Amino acid sequence: MDPRKNPYAPGAGKPPPELAGRDDIIERAAIAIDRIRQGRASRSFVFYGLRGVGKTVLLNKIRLDAEARGVAAIPIEAPEGRSLPGILAPSLKSALIRLNRGEAIKDSGARAMRALAGFIAALKIKYQDIEVGIELPPEPGLADSGDLEVDLPELLTAVATAAKDRKTAIILFIDELQYVPKRELATLIAALHRIEQTQLPLAMIAAGLPQILAQLGEAKSYAERLFEFIRIDKLTPAAAREALVKPAAEEKVRYDDGAIEEVLNRSEGYPYFLQEWGKHCWLAADASPITREDAEEATATALADLDASFFRVRFDRLTPLEKRYMRAMAELGPEARRSGEIADLLGKKVTQLGPVRNALIEKGMIYSPGHGENAFTVPLFDGFMKRIMPALEPL
Repeated sequence: MDPRKNPYAPGAGKPPPELAGRDDIIERAAIAIDRIRQGRASRSFVFYGLRGVGKTVLLNKIRLDAEARGVAAIPIEAPEGRSLPGILAPSLKSALIRLNRGEAIKDSGARAMRALAGFIAALKIKYQDIEVGIELPPEPGLADSGDLEVDLPELLTAVATAAKDRKTAIILFIDELQYVPKRELATLIAALHRIEQTQLPLAMIAAGLPQILAQLGEAKSYAERLFEFIRIDKLTPAAAREALVKPAAEEKVRYDDGAIEEVLNRSEGYPYFLQEWGKHCWLAADASPITREDAEEATATALADLDASFFRVRFDRLTPLEKRYMRAMAELGPEARRSGEIADLLGKKVTQLGPVRNALIEKGMIYSPGHGENAFTVPLFDGFMKRIMPALEPL
């Protein structure tokens, strides 16, 4: 079939042609944002889940809908090795400029900008990745102590006050939240707590890997009451079918039942993988309907593509010891496994492998769903590890 008309869109954060199975979450977030804008009580959101479940897509959809309703959205991705002030300062500056809609900055908007100027001036030596300048002079004594725990709440309060005066809200959309350093994460939580207590219109909708639950709890004990935690998981069979079939149907192409069964079984209903299989089914088929044979051919090419890109880029970040640890996990299967089981396979004691396990968690490759347990953050990664390292060798 014509590759120019291929409707599927596999990619990091790319919106799929059919965002199936997420309507309830999108509506819950929209209600919360509208309540916050009106000065009513509502909690911030934290989406958590494995790679490939569509957290970034969902975050972007909610953000674009909020912007369409006049909310000032601040999109932020928290990369490894960057500080929270470094990624937050330029985004806040842009949001404050947008709040003034091209008019001269004045009143509460000017005060918020002066607070940001003081914040930057006081912290740019400590956090050397702050690279934004502010034209307005700082206001002495406002968010300029050089102590992030003091300055960030003052800064966000000033920003939220400016949003309230303009009858809107500021929403921080933070992706990869698990990469924010623990102390800075604690400060962010405290600042959001203060904002919530005053019912100023500022909140956060964030996404992260499953370990973010433990990280937030360790950072502040009251985090569980401050945020609404929503697990983003694989799609239900009905939603997965819709995500696969509907984009093709809009191009007058259908799947036979055998093809649908093959794709849903192989992709396990993960949104990113559905896009990969759909793309390769389209390329494998000569005409409608797409058959089971086409889908089986697509399985081979989809796995080859994933092995060369989606899986491989993560594998290449690992040290030899980390690769062997994950290969041992794969030997035990895709489910969560105890550290002792992995250590036994590798011929080591659990304590000897502790640093390796911790490094893998920090890199976002595994997480601990329970005490002493280990699970992959990337679905289907166990199969990849067996393909790329066919034999398990003890350390």
